[in-house]
Order: sequence, then structure tokens, then C-alpha cells
Amino acid sequence: MDLPFDGAISRYFKDEAPKAVRKRIENAGKDEILSKGYAYREEIGKKEYEADMAVLQAQLVRLQADVKATGKRMIVVFEGRDAAGKGGTIKALTENLNPRGAQVVALSKPSDREATQWYFQRYIDWFPAAGEMVFFDRSWYNRGIVEPVFGFCTENQKDAFFRQLPDFEDMIVREGITFLKFWLDVSRPEQLRRMLAREKDPLKQWKLSPIDVEGLTRWEPYCEAIAETLERSHTGHAPWTIVRSDDKKRARLAVIRAILQSVEFKGKDGKAIGQPDPAICGGPELWSDGEND
Repeated sequence: MDLPFDGAISRYFKDEAPKAVRKRIENAGKDEILSKGYAYREEIGKKEYEADMAVLQAQLVRLQADVKATGKRMIVVFEGRDAAGKGGTIKALTENLNPRGAQVVALSKPSDREATQWYFQRYIDWFPAAGEMVFFDRSWYNRGIVEPVFGFCTENQKDAFFRQLPDFEDMIVREGITFLKFWLDVSRPEQLRRMLAREKDPLKQWKLSPIDVEGLTRWEPYCEAIAETLERSHTGHAPWTIVRSDDKKRARLAVIRAILQSVEFKGKDGKAIGQPDPAICGGPELWSDGEND
């Protein structure tokens, strides 16, 4: 089987990955959590996950019905390193929602015209109307993290982004839009394990890009960019929720619970929803550089 990018991820694993990272991946059991700093040693059981998810899915449907009936508007931003679980979490969130009122936005790189616009402009085009929910699979935070790491923006452009960002997000909230931001945090060994699996799976190879491959060698610059972004954009009106995502299923449950508990809606059952697991879901203090976990 031909591997994408001529097997660049496998070569990185064999020749460049830190020795400790390689050993954890090679010696790990099927359901074993690789991060030593993660709160659990094994993934959540399938039966427990499916039982909890069934309850949460029913509540999500009620939430959307209320959003539509009342004209509420909701924006949920998902950020995280490559293979952190953003797409899978969004899929779990939306699988039983009416797509007419639950839009997933995953923008490609700006066109030549978009590159000359105000940076936030192309994202605003996708903001919700009354009764709609919008889920961003990556967002304007590319300017704070990905672009600086790869040299796609200047230092002046990055500084302008951070100067404008608090007012921009404050306007979203003042407009009456429910606005939530999630950072899915994956450790270095788990990220590489997932990318190796994608490389070998013909049905998931489309998820890989040259940027993903190159990003494996830039773990430390990413850490610096993430730390700066969380510090400069965690505000009272637009706080970050960090979800440690080495166990994808636990992360999905935590995100959905956090969303459901963030807003009142007809038919809400707070007791059935439960609270996000504080061992893996909280503020920026939960973020880790993932290097020594």
C-alpha cells in the first residue's frame, strides 16, 4: 500500500521522534493511555461511553430545538494540534442535529482576495443567524498558532491580531451570541500514534496534509505559540475550556457536557447531563506541553 507523502510519518517515527516517545508507542497496549500525566491509565469502556453518550445526544437535540424556537445563536470554536480529536468531537456533537441549523465550518487557506481583507472578515461570513449553531473546526486562532509557527504571517500581523482579538470576541458576546472556545490538548506520544494510524488507513489518509507532517518536527515552537495564545486570549468574556484528549471518548463527553451546561434550554436535565470531568476538563491550568507527560 502506498503511504501518503512517501511514508514521511513512519520515517519521522523511526528516525527523528524522541526515543521516549517511540518506546511508549511501541510498548503500549491497545487501550492504554500513553500520557503519564493523564488522569486515567486506560480509555473509558465502550458500554459506559455509549450509555453516557445516548443521554447527552437526547439533550443536544433538545438544545437545538430550543435554539431554533427562541432564535438563540451559538458559536463553538474548536482548536488543538493536529490529531487532537477536533473533527471526531464535532462529529459526535452534530450526528443527531439538523444540519440546516447546525453548521460545521472548516475553512481552507485564504484565497488571494481573502488574504487582502481584514483578517477576521472571512470568519464573520459564517456567523449564525437566529436559531442557528455554528461549530468552527479551527478558526481565527490560526493567526496566533499555525501561521507564526510556519512563517505564514509577520510579527506585526500577529501582534495586530492579538490587539484586536479581545474587542472582536467581546463584540460577539455583547451581540448576544453564546460563544464557547475549546482547546483539545493531546500529548506528543498520542498525537504521533494517531498520525501513524491515519497514515496506514486509506479511509483516513485524507486527514493528513504536508503541514501536519512538517508540524511533527515543530513541537516546541507550537508549544510556545499555544502558551502565548492561551495567555493572551483567555478573558472573562471569552474564556478557554481545556480538554485533555488523549482519551477521545472521555474528551467528547466532557465537551458535550460543557456545552449543554453552558446554556439554558427547554427540557434541560442538568442532573442527567452531569458535569464535565474536572480531571480532564477545566481552565488553561490544565494545558500541558505534552513533552514529558
